[in-house]
Order: sequence, then structure tokens, then C-alpha cells
Amino acid sequence: MELTHSVYTFTWRQWVHFSLRGCNGDMGHRILIADDEVYIRVLLEQTLERLENVDIELMLATNGQEAWELVQSQQPDLVILDVNMPHMSGYEVCQKIKSTPGLADTYVIILTARGQERDRRHSVEVKADEYITKPFHPAHLIARITHVLGIS
Repeated sequence: MELTHSVYTFTWRQWVHFSLRGCNGDMGHRILIADDEVYIRVLLEQTLERLENVDIELMLATNGQEAWELVQSQQPDLVILDVNMPHMSGYEVCQKIKSTPGLADTYVIILTARGQERDRRHSVEVKADEYITKPFHPAHLIARITHVLGIS
């Protein structure tokens, strides 16, 4: 099997698609990463490339508005959101996802440097499925993603 990696750049977002297809060619999982820090997006992309046995479509957003637009148009299976982003916070994006019919079952992980108890409570209020603080351990994130998506 060979890893294919292609990057498409649009004026208002970057969309990355990498895949490692199994023999059956099944549709893969869609994951959206929304973070305004480029190094975090790259770290997460590299972390997810460890999932060598599945087909993954990875979408990247640089701000909350881009994330919301991608969620609406692409309906990812899992969304990883930073809290502090331009145009719309990760909390706002999460709240929109969880209150929209057809999107409410989307699994949302808040991944943030904010580790205060009030921040954790806020993530519960907006119905985030999980709250992980930065710095994060890549193996832990992979374990959570594989569990959530049912990847063995």
C-alpha cells in the first residue's frame, strides 16, 4: 500500500486529503482540524498520518468561520477544534454543530491550551464530546480517534 498525499489550497481554506485505501476501496472517515496556529495543524496532520490502515479525508480550517462552513458542506465524522480562533471561537462552532439537525451527532473534540475548570465547563455547556488540553500526547489523541471512529 502506498500513501498518497495531495494538498489543495483555496483562497479561504486549506483542504488536505491523504489516503491509504484498503483492498475494498470503502469510503473513509472525514476529520476536520480547526486551529489558527499552523504548527498545531501540521502536528495534527502528521499525527493522523499514523493511521496507515484506513482511508482518511483530512480537512484543515484556519478559523472558526472556515470550520463551520466545512462542517456544513462536508459533514465530517469528527471535528477537532481549538477554542481561540478568529471570526468564531471553537465553542461557538461546537454549539452550532450540536444544535443543527443532521450535524448534532458529529463527534467534537475541543483541543486547547486553556485548562481552567471554567473552560472545561464551557465545553460541556456547548455539548463537546471531549476536552483535551495542549500540549497533548499524540498517541493519546490517536487512541481516542480510533476508538471514536471504530478503527481497529
